[in-house]
Amino acid sequence: MNLLCRGRLKLLVASLTAVVLLTWLYLLAGNLENGRSLLLAPCLADTPAAQVLERSVLESRVREVEEENRQIRLQLSQSQGTAAQPPDGNYANQQWGASADTGPEDGDNTAEEKNNHTECPRSPPVQKCELIHVACVCAGHNASRDVVTLVKSVLFHRRNPLHFHFITDTVAHRILSSLFQSWMVPSVQVSFYDADELKSEVSWIPNKHYSGIYGLMKLTLTKALPSDLTKVIVLDTDITFATDIAELWGIFRKFTDKQVIGLVENQSDWYLGNLWKNHKPWPALGRGFNTGVILLYLERLRRLGWEQMWRLTAEKELMSMLSTSLADQDIFNAFIKQNPVLVHQLPCFWNVQLSDHTRSEQCYTEVSDLKVIHWNSPKKLRVKNKHVEFFRNLYLTFLEYDGNLLRRELFGCPSQASPESVKLQAALEDLDEDDQCYDFRRERLTVHRVHLYFLQYEYTPAEDDTDITLVAQLSMDRLQMLEAICKHWEGPISLALYMSDAEAQQFLRYAQASEVLKNRKNVGYHIVYKEGQFYPVNLVRNVALRNANTPYVFLTDVDFLPMYGLYEYLRRSVVQLDMAHTKKALVVPAFETLRYRLSFPKSKAELLSMLDMGTLYTFRYHVWPKGHAPTDYAKWRTATTPYRVEWEADFEPYVVVRRDCPEYDQRFVGFGWNKVSHVLELDAQEYDLMVLPNAFMIHMPHAPSFDISKFRSSSSYRNCLNTLKDEFHQDLSRKYGSAALKYLTAQRNI
Repeated sequence: MNLLCRGRLKLLVASLTAVVLLTWLYLLAGNLENGRSLLLAPCLADTPAAQVLERSVLESRVREVEEENRQIRLQLSQSQGTAAQPPDGNYANQQWGASADTGPEDGDNTAEEKNNHTECPRSPPVQKCELIHVACVCAGHNASRDVVTLVKSVLFHRRNPLHFHFITDTVAHRILSSLFQSWMVPSVQVSFYDADELKSEVSWIPNKHYSGIYGLMKLTLTKALPSDLTKVIVLDTDITFATDIAELWGIFRKFTDKQVIGLVENQSDWYLGNLWKNHKPWPALGRGFNTGVILLYLERLRRLGWEQMWRLTAEKELMSMLSTSLADQDIFNAFIKQNPVLVHQLPCFWNVQLSDHTRSEQCYTEVSDLKVIHWNSPKKLRVKNKHVEFFRNLYLTFLEYDGNLLRRELFGCPSQASPESVKLQAALEDLDEDDQCYDFRRERLTVHRVHLYFLQYEYTPAEDDTDITLVAQLSMDRLQMLEAICKHWEGPISLALYMSDAEAQQFLRYAQASEVLKNRKNVGYHIVYKEGQFYPVNLVRNVALRNANTPYVFLTDVDFLPMYGLYEYLRRSVVQLDMAHTKKALVVPAFETLRYRLSFPKSKAELLSMLDMGTLYTFRYHVWPKGHAPTDYAKWRTATTPYRVEWEADFEPYVVVRRDCPEYDQRFVGFGWNKVSHVLELDAQEYDLMVLPNAFMIHMPHAPSFDISKFRSSSSYRNCLNTLKDEFHQDLSRKYGSAALKYLTAQRNI
C-alpha cells in the first residue's frame, strides 16, 4: 500500500512539473506572439516605458505560477487531508465571515479575475466627495447630550460630506434640530425620523435592557430610512471615533455579494453562557457580535425581506427566552446564527468595547490601532480597564472640544449653502470693516450654537393657565446663584447659560453633584456656546424666553433672589389684573444689599425695617437711580393695591408679562441699554406698567463683570453704544410711527 501511495505521489509531482513548464513557455512565447494587449495594463499608454513594464508583468506572472506550485506541493506533503479546526469561539467566524482585510477585490476573486490582474493603482475605497450616511437612535435629554460628543469625534476626523439620520423622540428632536440648525456645519445634512411611529414595530418584544424600547429601534431601519438609501453606518450614542469614518464606510466595498451586515465580534463572554450559574443568553455564533457599530447594506436587506426575517427569528426565540437582555443585539445574533453567510466580520478595533471583563485589550497594541471606542458599560467612564485613563482623556477631549472649530469647509467638495447661510453671508458682506462699530455689528450677526434642555427637564402645565416661568441668563461666574434661586422660586425656570464647551461640562458636573439642582426637574437649562468678543446678553435672554413653556414669564436677572412665596403671589396677581385679556407688565420692585451674607426678609414689613436700618437699599440708587426711580418706592412703602406708573427714559424694571411679549433687541451686547430697550418697546406696544405692592426681589453682591469694565474704560465702546441707541430709535420710529418720537425726545433731554 505504501509503495502504491509513493508511486502516485511521484506521478502527481511529475505531472505538475510538466504543467508548470508548459505554462511558462506559453507565457513567454504565446502571449508575446499575440501582441502586447494581453500583457500591458489598459491604463498605460503605448510609450517606450511600456516595454520595461511588459517585462516586469511577465516576471510577476511567472512568480505567481511558481508560488501556486509551491502551495500545491505543500498540500500534497501533508499527511492529513484537512487542517485542525480552530477553537470553538472563533471557528464559525473564520469559516463564513470575511474579515475587513479581504473582499471581492482580494481573497474572493475568481481565477479569471486573478489572471487579468494588472498593476494599475487601485481606486481609493471612498471617493473624495462621496456622501457618507450615518444613523443613530437617540431619545431623551441624556442621549442627546451623548450624541453631540459622538458627532464631534466624527466631524474632527472626517474628510467627506456627511448625512446624519436620527431616529428620535420628541425631546431629542427638539434638542438636536435646534443644535444642528445653529451649528451650521458645512457639508453636513441632518434628517429626523419620528420614533413614535416605529414603536408599534418593536413594542411587542419584552426587553430587560436599560435602553428600553429605543434599544430595539435599529431593527426597523430598513423601514424608517428612505427607500432609496442603499447603505448606512449605524452607531450607538456612546461611541467615540479616533479615525476618519470614511475608512469604515470603505469596508462596504469588501462585502461579498451575499453579505448584508458588518459587525465586530462581541468582546465579552456574554454569549458563551459562562458568566454565572444557569446563565442562558440568546443564541449566537461563538462569542456573538456587538451592535454598537453596524454596517447595514439596506438595499440587500430589503431584497432579502429583512423585516419579516428578524420578526420570525424574534418570535421563535421569545418562546423560550421570554425577553431580550441586550435589546436588538440579541435578535441580530439569533438571526446571524441562522444565516451566517450574511455577515461580514469587522476587525475588533472598529468597536473596542469598554465594558467590564472584556477582551478589548487584544484589539490594539498601539494608539494608532484604535478606530472606534465604545463605552458600552452602564458605568460608562467608570468602567474597569487597564488603559481606561487614556480612553477617558480621549473622550473628554471631544466632550470639551470647541464645536465652533468644526465649522470648517471641505476643500474640493462644494456644498449647497442653506438659505440661512446665504442670507448671513450677504449680511456680513454688507458690513463696513472701516466702521468704528464694526465689531458690535458683526457680533449681532454671529450665529451661536444652542443646546436646549442640557439636563433632564420635566414640566406638567397648570390647569388654570396662570403658570409663570422665571426667565434669566447667566455665565460661569454666576453659577453659585442657582441653588439659592431654586430655594426661593418653586415654579418652572428657564435659564440660558453662556458658556464654552468645557465650561458646559463643568456646569454638568456641578449640577449633578448638587442635591438641590438634582431634585428640580422643572428647570430648563439651555447652553448658548461662546463665540466672539462680546457677551451677547440679549440673544442669551431670548433663548431662555423662547423656551419658557408657561403662559406668563417673569423676566429677571440671575443676581436677584425673589422673595419667598413670590411665585404664588404672582399667579394670583395675573388673575386679579386680568392679564389674559389686557396688555400689562407687572413690576416687581428691586432692592439690593452690599452684604454677601444676608438674613433674607420674610415679609414686606421686615424688608422696610431693613431698608430703614441701611441693611438694604433701593436698587442702584447710588449708581443709576434713573433705572428704577419710576417705580416710586415712596408710594410702594404704603401701597396695598397695584398702581400704574409712567414710562421714563432709561427705566429698566423687572417685569411679569405674557410669553408673547416682544423679544430683546440683540444689537445690544455686553453692558448698556439691553433691558432699557426692551422696556421701551413694551411701552411702545402700549403695555401698562403696574407696580405690585407686596412683591420684592433683592440683588446679591458680586464682582463687576468684564463688560462693565470695558464700558467704563473705553470711550469707543461708549460711543458705539450711543450709535446703537440712535439706530434703535430710528427703527422704532419706522415700526411704531409718530408715537415713538417721544422716546427720541426723552433721550435727547437726558
